Amino acid sequence: MARTPLYPFHTAHGAHLVPFAGWEMPLYFSGILEEHRAVRQSAGWFDVSHMGILTVEGEHAPDLLARRTTVDAHRVPELRCKYGFWLSADGKIIDDLLLTRLPSVPLGPPRFLVVPNAGRAAQIFESLRQHRKPDTHIARHNGAMAFLAVQGPDSQRLLESLFGLTLNGLPFYAARMIERPLAPGAAGALGWGMVSRTGYTGELGFELLLPAEASMAVAERLTMGSVPPCGLGARDTLRLEKGYLLSGLDFDVNRSPLEAGQQRFLEMEHTFVGRDSLQAELEGGPATRLVGFSTRIEGAIPRHGTPILSGGQVVTHATSGGLSPTLGYGIGLAYLPPELAAPGTPLEIELRGRRMPASVEPLPFVRAERASRGT
Repeated sequence: MARTPLYPFHTAHGAHLVPFAGWEMPLYFSGILEEHRAVRQSAGWFDVSHMGILTVEGEHAPDLLARRTTVDAHRVPELRCKYGFWLSADGKIIDDLLLTRLPSVPLGPPRFLVVPNAGRAAQIFESLRQHRKPDTHIARHNGAMAFLAVQGPDSQRLLESLFGLTLNGLPFYAARMIERPLAPGAAGALGWGMVSRTGYTGELGFELLLPAEASMAVAERLTMGSVPPCGLGARDTLRLEKGYLLSGLDFDVNRSPLEAGQQRFLEMEHTFVGRDSLQAELEGGPATRLVGFSTRIEGAIPRHGTPILSGGQVVTHATSGGLSPTLGYGIGLAYLPPELAAPGTPLEIELRGRRMPASVEPLPFVRAERASRGT
């Protein structure tokens, strides 16, 4: 399994390590519930260096990215981030990703940072490389760079006080270059690094892209500064409470962005792979819709694959599920036909051979002061 530049930190701080998308990653440090609450109430940080860290540079870079993703890269201003999808020809989701336009050197070509999920990073890197024009350079920086996601309502205050960063006025889905080292270490592919106001918890949050050599010292300083490390377990419960998608569970090559309720992120005004299929689906309406559901039965905790019934018949299976630490009861996501997708629709779930009442709930399950994925 691959290891991130922060693997020595994880072992030194007692992380419970597990395999994840080919990487050895922390599931938790102090505990999933404690880490979840730290992010909802104050702040915590996550190692997300396993995500793909790709740069695409060249005069034809915007053409390549606009053709292969749902983001019209020509229209992305410098230091703005866009959430979008990498689709198959029939409009199904291969992956979701973040695309950021980086500052160009004077008279230099356009540059972009592309961050896909860990399990699809190699595939997307190879596809970009194969379809590039000769003037376009594709590079992968995993290992040389590290990603630290600092999330929670106190994240801005703590980052500013610990590192002297100026984050006031940084909009959601925007970024700033880091002009000086946050810790000892050589400058990396993006100089001293970049900070973006993004994240996957629904809270105010920032992601630090840093040279690998500086990441350990930054991680230690965060931890000593009342920002505890958090693992994949808390990341999953936090994103589930917001109804955010998890690659490989809530979407795969059998689901479209329209079925997944992601129409607001589609930029249909440009030509991209899968657009014609999406346009036809828009006109006819998706056959299923991703919805939230909950069960208030004590001890009833849905998981991926939990059968969901209506009228005594299994109609679908949960894509994600778990106990909401904030709400104290079981929640999940599932694809349902439109006639069953309205909030309040009664359902049943089957757990260990028993059927228990559930119902469709509007998303998100938990509303933070302001979500970090919207603009």
